[in-house]
Amino acid sequence: MNRLLPWLLGLVLLAGCTTAPTPTKTASHEVPATDAGLPGVGPIRRYDWFTKLWKEKRDLWASRVDQDQGAVVFLGDSITQGWNDDFRHRFDGMKLANRGISGDTTRGVLIRVREDVVALHPKAVVLLIGTNDLDEHATPEMCAQNMKLIITELHRGLPRTPIILCQVFPSSPTKNRPPAAIKKMNSLYLEAVKGDRNVIYLETWPMFADPDGNAKPEEMPDLLHPNDLGYAKWAAALHPIFATLGFVDQSPDLFVPEPGFTSLFNGRDLTGWCYRPNSPSDIRNAASWRQHDPKAPEWPVITQTVNFDGRTATPDGRYVAKNGRLIVTTPPDYRKIQKLSTQREFPKNFVLKLEFRATPNTDSGIFVREPQLQCRDYTVAGPYLLLKKYKPQDWNEIVVTVTDGKAHCECNGELLEDAMLVPETGPIGLEGDRGQMEYRRIRIHETPDQPRP
Repeated sequence: MNRLLPWLLGLVLLAGCTTAPTPTKTASHEVPATDAGLPGVGPIRRYDWFTKLWKEKRDLWASRVDQDQGAVVFLGDSITQGWNDDFRHRFDGMKLANRGISGDTTRGVLIRVREDVVALHPKAVVLLIGTNDLDEHATPEMCAQNMKLIITELHRGLPRTPIILCQVFPSSPTKNRPPAAIKKMNSLYLEAVKGDRNVIYLETWPMFADPDGNAKPEEMPDLLHPNDLGYAKWAAALHPIFATLGFVDQSPDLFVPEPGFTSLFNGRDLTGWCYRPNSPSDIRNAASWRQHDPKAPEWPVITQTVNFDGRTATPDGRYVAKNGRLIVTTPPDYRKIQKLSTQREFPKNFVLKLEFRATPNTDSGIFVREPQLQCRDYTVAGPYLLLKKYKPQDWNEIVVTVTDGKAHCECNGELLEDAMLVPETGPIGLEGDRGQMEYRRIRIHETPDQPRP
């Protein structure tokens, strides 16, 4: 009988080859029992409620890897988890996956990012994490160290996938999350990703902070978690970024200018626009700025005109034409001064109309022949902080009426400048500095000069 055993065993193995092997668990969804051998620094929560939630969530997500392929993945803690699986119907039409776990920390996210996010091959990642680290007495420096590792891990597995890094939201000292610590964490996060063209740094802190840097009860009743109003603001901040990435607002703009108005932007490409040589005053201002501020933003010097007829983007990627929008993209270095101008000049009196949409705390500008009209996320970035009709992260209309060397400027019918002095002639320009700005429906109506006395 002993001689038959190898033969019988071979038959059993051969028969087993006709069916797929039973899958084996390749990764544990338990919270690691100790920190030994784990990447990163700082706290990993091990409260009973957290370890139970961590396992339940990750077991469920492991069963959804196939169906969540190619989604836009939201990654974070309870604030992300609070989007729920339906994302409060704020991004209908997009394929989304929620990978937020209530109570998680930067180190916890680092441990699970490969399996929970990279394995999904997402179109983009929206990342918000760090507030719980402060509650566990971690330092902002620890959080930034983990953030670098998280970004590295995402880049390693997803080298071309955009990452939208949201600033940690304000909270309260009563929640062990003082504003100074959150601001420090956000500044270190920025330093960690500066120059990274795959990371879009989104300034979500200032749109939620009160004058003291704490959360507002009307948006975060417990001074930590947004209510529906808070999630609506976060969704509005993300929408322009999603539009630029091509996830929403995909239809062309069918707007037709009013009689007498001529479009300066065709909505398809940058025909009629250019980089003009920097003025002597710009060059002096840039040099003076750098002399007095070692962190002054880059301000490239253009020595000869560069036209962009027929191109959908400038070579540096700063200006992009997409679906009726002229987009000033978020600079990888956080700030970069760059101006796009019309090839034409406008010596006659005129009315200029356009619409703009800004991400939180964006700083841009509209050049009227030469002087700049500040065009920003006004209620956060200023200078027109008291506007009542401005719509944050939505479309707003600017109307500039130039008459005999003076410009009267309004936003949604509210006065910005009554009589801004402008030269006798010059182009229309759009400037980028900080954040993302979109312009559309840029049109002009030229009128005969008024007779001078």
